[in-house]
Amino acid sequence: MEPIRSLDQLKKYARDLPSSVISVVRADEVETLIAVKEAVEGGMVDCILVGPEEAIRKAAAEADFDISNIKVVHAEDDRESAAKGVELVRNGEAHVLMKGLVATSTFLKAILDKEHGLRGEGLLSHVAAFDVPSYHKLLIVTDAAMNIAPTLEQKREMLKNAVIVAKALGVQVPKCSYICAKEVPYEKMPCTMEAAEMQKMADSGEFGDILFHGPLALDLAVSPVSVKIKKIESKVAGDADVLLMPDIEAANVLYKGLIFLANSELGAVIMGAKNPVVLTSRADSAESKLCSLVLSAVVAAYQGR
Repeated sequence: MEPIRSLDQLKKYARDLPSSVISVVRADEVETLIAVKEAVEGGMVDCILVGPEEAIRKAAAEADFDISNIKVVHAEDDRESAAKGVELVRNGEAHVLMKGLVATSTFLKAILDKEHGLRGEGLLSHVAAFDVPSYHKLLIVTDAAMNIAPTLEQKREMLKNAVIVAKALGVQVPKCSYICAKEVPYEKMPCTMEAAEMQKMADSGEFGDILFHGPLALDLAVSPVSVKIKKIESKVAGDADVLLMPDIEAANVLYKGLIFLANSELGAVIMGAKNPVVLTSRADSAESKLCSLVLSAVVAAYQGR
C-alpha cells in the first residue's frame, strides 16, 4: 500500500475497503447526520443511529438523509444512548463509535466503564491528520483535545497511538518527533529532557519500526529549508509524519493555527479504546467531520475491527 498523502486520497481509499459500521450516539443532530450522510452515500462507511427515534427521523429529514434502510436503535436519553452505542461496538455490530448530540462526559463515561465499556489497555488520546496546503503529505498531530499535561509515560502511549494511525495511512516507517522550542536537551526546558528520554525509548525499539528525532523545533520538523540552514543531520527533520506536542496548550495552538491561518482540513480520531472513537468539535468544518468519520473507519479496518 502506498502512503495516503491527502484527505481526498483517504476518502478514495475508504471507498475501496469493506465498509466499517459507525455507531452514532444521539444521532438526532442535523450537523452530525450531514457528515454521516455524505460518508454513507459516498460508499465510505455504513452506520447505525442510536437515540430518540422520532428526533433522529426528524433530524434526518432536515439533513435530507434517507434512513429508510438504516438501522435505528431507540434510546430515551444520553445515558441510554451511550450505553447502547457502546454495546453495538462491543458485540461487533459496529466498528467505530461516534459522538452526536450526547454530552461529552456521558459519552466518555460509557467508553471507560470497566464492565461494559470499550476501555483498552492504553491511554485515550486525540490524533489528528492534517491536510496542510503547504506540506507535501498528511501531518499527524497529537494531542490537542484529551490529555492536558501528559506525563512522560502518557506521552509514550500517545506516540504509540499516533503511530498506529500513521501506519493505517500506509506509512510503513513513520517519521516522528517530539516538538520543543530547542533541538538539544536543555535542563531549563523540561520537555527537551523528556524528548531525549523518548529518543532512548525509540532507539531501543519501544515504538516498533519508526524513525524518531527529539527534541526538534517545529521548523526543523517540517521545513527542509530550515534543516539546510541549521545544518541538522536527521532522517526525520524536514519530513516528519507525526508531531508529538508537549502539552494540550501547544497542541491546541498548532491545531487551530493550521485550521484558521493555514486553511488546513483534518480528520481526527480518539485512540486507545478497543475501537476508534469519533469525537468532533462543534467548530470543526463539515469536511473535517466527514474526514474524521472516514479516518476512524480506515483505522478500524487496519486494526482488524
